[in-house]
Amino acid sequence: MSEMNGNEKTDILLDRLKEDSAEYKKFVTTGYSLAEKKNMIRSLMNIRMPGGLSDELVYVQDEYLQEELKSKGTVTLADIPTIKEQFGSKSSFAEKISLWQGDITRLQVGAIVNAANSQMLGCFVPCHRCIDNAIHSAAGMQLREECSRIMHHRRMKYGGRYEEPTGTATLTKGYNLPCDHVIHTVGPICCGGLNDMLCQDLRNCYENVLKCCMENNIRSVAFCCISTGEFHFPNEKAAEIAWEIVTGFLEANDSDMERVIFNVFTDRDRKIYEKILKSV
Repeated sequence: MSEMNGNEKTDILLDRLKEDSAEYKKFVTTGYSLAEKKNMIRSLMNIRMPGGLSDELVYVQDEYLQEELKSKGTVTLADIPTIKEQFGSKSSFAEKISLWQGDITRLQVGAIVNAANSQMLGCFVPCHRCIDNAIHSAAGMQLREECSRIMHHRRMKYGGRYEEPTGTATLTKGYNLPCDHVIHTVGPICCGGLNDMLCQDLRNCYENVLKCCMENNIRSVAFCCISTGEFHFPNEKAAEIAWEIVTGFLEANDSDMERVIFNVFTDRDRKIYEKILKSV
């Protein structure tokens, strides 16, 4: 399998995923472009419920995802400037903080942060543009399996209707991601106006992720913009909270962390963080 090219790996995984699916087993995939087949693969992975994941399917998937990662390229800490290098920041922690715009699934760091939902199983909407979908799709189906096991144990302990509370941090492996771990946190949902409780919930997300890093000897972490996408938390206030909590943590635990990365995807969020970072 490892000697096959990307097209062959794509076809093999698509066939295996079809065989694994009762609904799409007979779906005809001939005549589609490579890009369309890749979207089919991601869609079938996205909608697959946890359980019954065979070693063969995992192997074929891993070969495919590693090829995809190689194509995208990994980004190491050495590739990402600190805010001292980037903006000339004179902050006490300018050599430990970075701003990086791009695909978080490319980062070769200790942990990346996933903005999860309360079910903690990833996004089931095929090819959805949320970060939860992107991370699960790049990590592979094993990530949903691990999250399912975690939630099963928690429901055994807390009851069958248990959902993950806002602001907690749950550690899993990174699987096919270049990072070592994924830390999942459920951010606050801002449906109406912003209030103190929602702001505290977001602070808890950042604080508990950083505590999780310290407890597990994770020395580099990349934060996504928690809650600012599908959960509609105001971007400017979210960035202020992120900066407040991260710098407060570094002030108390400077030696425990090598780098904290604010990962942004949109130009809007980049400009918001740049305004904060250039002022410190």
